[in-house]
Amino acid sequence: MLDFRPIFLVIGVLLATLGCGMLLPAIVDVAFANDDWIVFLASSVITVFIGVAMWVTCRGAQARLGLREAFVLTASVWVVAAAFAALPFCWSQLDLSYTDAFFEAMSGLTTTGSTVIVGLDNAPPGILFWRSFLQWLGGLGIVVMAVAVLPMLQIGGMQLFKAEAFDTADKILPRAAQISGSLTAVFVALTGLCAAAYGIAGMQISDAVMHAMTTVATGGFSSRDASIGAWGSPAIEWVSVVFMISGSLPFLLYIRAIQGQPFGLIRDEQVRAFFMILLMLTALAWLSEDQETVHAGAIRFREAVFNMTSIMTGTGFASVDYNTWGPLASGVFLAAMFIGGCAGSTSCGMKVFRVVVLFEDVRQHARRIVYPSGIFVKRYNGRPLSDNVSAAVLSFVFLFLASFAVISVALSLIGLDTVTAISGAATAISNVGPGLGPIIGPAGNFQPLPDAAKWLLALAMLIGRLEVFTVLVLFIPTFWRR
Repeated sequence: MLDFRPIFLVIGVLLATLGCGMLLPAIVDVAFANDDWIVFLASSVITVFIGVAMWVTCRGAQARLGLREAFVLTASVWVVAAAFAALPFCWSQLDLSYTDAFFEAMSGLTTTGSTVIVGLDNAPPGILFWRSFLQWLGGLGIVVMAVAVLPMLQIGGMQLFKAEAFDTADKILPRAAQISGSLTAVFVALTGLCAAAYGIAGMQISDAVMHAMTTVATGGFSSRDASIGAWGSPAIEWVSVVFMISGSLPFLLYIRAIQGQPFGLIRDEQVRAFFMILLMLTALAWLSEDQETVHAGAIRFREAVFNMTSIMTGTGFASVDYNTWGPLASGVFLAAMFIGGCAGSTSCGMKVFRVVVLFEDVRQHARRIVYPSGIFVKRYNGRPLSDNVSAAVLSFVFLFLASFAVISVALSLIGLDTVTAISGAATAISNVGPGLGPIIGPAGNFQPLPDAAKWLLALAMLIGRLEVFTVLVLFIPTFWRR
């Protein structure tokens, strides 16, 4: 029988931590003489109280966190955290409905970057900081989850990374707790470097800190309605490109580099494939923009690099409205949404390693057709790929695309036009942020959508962020009857 005590225990600790985190935007509001500080203080008290109550109630229970409990915990943590993180949005000067507040909170924690807030340029400073901080927390949580949780649950081929993290002789650190601590240190260091680089490039310190948090987390929340394009600065865009890519690479490889293996990033097959795909899609976007605009060559190139990097990494920043680049560009950006970044990073989508595994499967199959008697071994990073990893990846890709199709149809039935429904489903399940078209494209936002569409998109964000299986397995009746 499923034991909820360890689940409530962990959720209680995380809620208490989230409640303490609400004091930071309260301090920001006090510093800027904004009355919303009381909103964050009240939300903090409520969240901490409930979190501590859950922890006190369950802390004496002798219970172990089994596999089924881990599935329930992984999904429920994000839902409960978003439910409480939405409180400041509801009670602030923005006066959002709870639907809009939950959508904004889920978008932040899953590092999606879709927003329903209009008028960011004049929004309360505490709210702007809270949005960025949610994405920073979500990005850190995603990295830890990708290293410590998903390999254990064997989600969509993630078991491929379990041996590298824990079970082999060349494991990076002896215990998961130490790995999590090292990941946090790397994450904080990258954020600090990014903030400093933004400041040098011309951002004010407050904007630099907030954008650093959302850039490294590949989240995309901005303090401006025009996103990064509000500055019109090539230097800021190039800084953003560097750190968006940094957030999309496997964080475990950063730890290996610190431990004396600096060439691990270059040798990793997933990283090489990531840069190859990014380069190819950027070239296609540049060619499509070349046909549709009259910008100078250097400007066209920078716009293509920045916006394609933003979409493929799942960050969602925008410098221009790429909807005007023509149908070829729209198709390229849609494809980039699905691919995403590397496993073990803050990035999103199907992940590049799955593209590599699929390529290896196709190549092996093609060789067997040509040479029926030949023996061909699939390899990833020089190691043989087992059939169970290939099967898990194929299952994941099928369910990912099937979920996208179902969500697209459901959004159409709610009343959204075809472009908005398809791109909305794609950007939500891939955790990218902006979609395509005049409503939810880079020049718009999700505010005009009906409430039913927002709840559905919030669910899609959760499904995509937790790698599909983690959520869908909870809808199988036998899961609860075991």
